[in-house]
Amino acid sequence: MDDCGSLLGMVNKQTRRNFLLKAPIAAAVASPLADTMLRAATAGSAMGQTTAASAIQVFTAAEMATELKGVQANHSTKNLLTSPGTLIILNEETKKAGKEFEWHATRDHVFQVLEGETKYELGGTPKGAHETKPGEWLAPESEGAKTVILKKGDYMFVPRMTPHKRTTDGSVSLLLISSQNPS
Repeated sequence: MDDCGSLLGMVNKQTRRNFLLKAPIAAAVASPLADTMLRAATAGSAMGQTTAASAIQVFTAAEMATELKGVQANHSTKNLLTSPGTLIILNEETKKAGKEFEWHATRDHVFQVLEGETKYELGGTPKGAHETKPGEWLAPESEGAKTVILKKGDYMFVPRMTPHKRTTDGSVSLLLISSQNPS
């Protein structure tokens, strides 16, 4: 019998040996990745919400624009997504300054300026640091910190353990994606 005939015979003949040979294929088909891809093809959840069968989130441009208008009108913050390990937050602030540098052992940040501009002080060597909770620190200064001005459309990635502090002289609307990994 040729290879195709052998394979077809093996598929149709249910023996313990054939089950063990086919089990890895079945496991791959039922894997979380396959399940996630299937959900991605059929997902249609509301912004920031998951269905029981889906972990995929879709934030449409129209929904984001509506949420941003609400945040700007109220000079507030809105959590768009809070899930284990990830936060997505819209924030609007006017004339606000961080009192201290902050940094985190397990969190990375991505900032996008949606409107306005803000100043970040980044890096350096923290002076007078104190731990606020496990893996989270504050310090009144960070010697050698660099200053970056972010304007509408700019993105910035701040890796874990990087001291950072924001000062907004006018107003700014930001999107923050915070990802936590305990490594």
